[in-house]
Amino acid sequence: MLLENKQIAIIGGGMGGLTLARLLQMQNVNVKVYERDQNEEVRIQGSPLDLHDDSGLKAIKKANLLNEFYANVRINASKARIVNKDFELKFDEHSIQKSHSESNSNKDTLQDISKPRPEIDRSALRSILLHSLLPKTIIWDSQFISMEKENSGWRLHFRNETNFYADLVIAADGANSKVRSYLNAEKPIYSGITMLEGTIYNAKENAPNLFEFSKGGKVMAFGNEQTIMYGTKGDGSLMFLLSSKIPENWISESNLDFKNNQEVFKWFKDVYKEWSPKWDELLLSNELYFIPRPQYYFPLNQTWETQENLTMIGDAAHRMPPFAGKGANLAMWDALELSESLTENKFEDIKSAIAYFEKRMLERASEATKDTLANGEQLHSKDALEKLVAIFNRTK
Repeated sequence: MLLENKQIAIIGGGMGGLTLARLLQMQNVNVKVYERDQNEEVRIQGSPLDLHDDSGLKAIKKANLLNEFYANVRINASKARIVNKDFELKFDEHSIQKSHSESNSNKDTLQDISKPRPEIDRSALRSILLHSLLPKTIIWDSQFISMEKENSGWRLHFRNETNFYADLVIAADGANSKVRSYLNAEKPIYSGITMLEGTIYNAKENAPNLFEFSKGGKVMAFGNEQTIMYGTKGDGSLMFLLSSKIPENWISESNLDFKNNQEVFKWFKDVYKEWSPKWDELLLSNELYFIPRPQYYFPLNQTWETQENLTMIGDAAHRMPPFAGKGANLAMWDALELSESLTENKFEDIKSAIAYFEKRMLERASEATKDTLANGEQLHSKDALEKLVAIFNRTK
């Protein structure tokens, strides 16, 4: 096997990195995951994940974790309620039953957003993957700083002043990857859309009306070329996204303090001034946490020279907005294909295996980026509400 007697380092313990570690360990590969979080108990931000049959679920099946996955699926989490800016209900998916066959799709257009897929909280999926690994696979509190070539591999340096050697390094450290620069210097492109992510803890008490209205699923609202989307999680929190067409530099120029809830609420009332006061509940809780997320993507035609001791997967390789729901799914698909390329004895050397993987990865990432950019335009168009309601009605 190509990786026999090799030390593999995965930088980043997200869904892609953990899936890759699991699949490699199933082939008796010596692998370590270097994760910047202090420990497993760190709170996981972000919305629930809907895994797709052709990517995320395929990787979970190959990892022999389907039973654990389905034991943690949240049945109602994928069901949507669509409202307008005045909080008037226009579509309710909770009363509709769909067959499993309707959820299969290779493309993730707006049409496919209306189809149910099994949803799981990020924290639950991460826990499943973590506990599938051998003890001491994860090296916690390891924030990557730099690396330099050593022998045929790399010497890795971390903020906690530790350093390790690896024969092969795989960057899985997300959209703001620090490892990516060792492969590709292309900068991401601003999509024209910025999202403000908020999390309300103990939402049943802190946002009771919105919590009840969601019915354990997700709510999508459209108006004035803006969106508000939110959903509840298994831990009782509510996660929401405010999404608008905003200049790229608005965060730095506004001097908005995202730790000051009153400042953020004032901004919200200015930018979403024509929206119903019922939405104010999103921003009035004391247990509220914000993250600004300008949406970037890498060029559709990006490429780089393949190396024999370094590659990347997931958002580190193909950052894109979330409007097609492909981020975690693509990362897990990358993990599946890279593990197969490196362990199934189809190639003469590691560089050939990586070259094959990178070519296929970049091709599907380019298509996915096209889809998500098109979706982003439609979801922020003047008639977004009418379009999405029509699509949901056609697929019910």
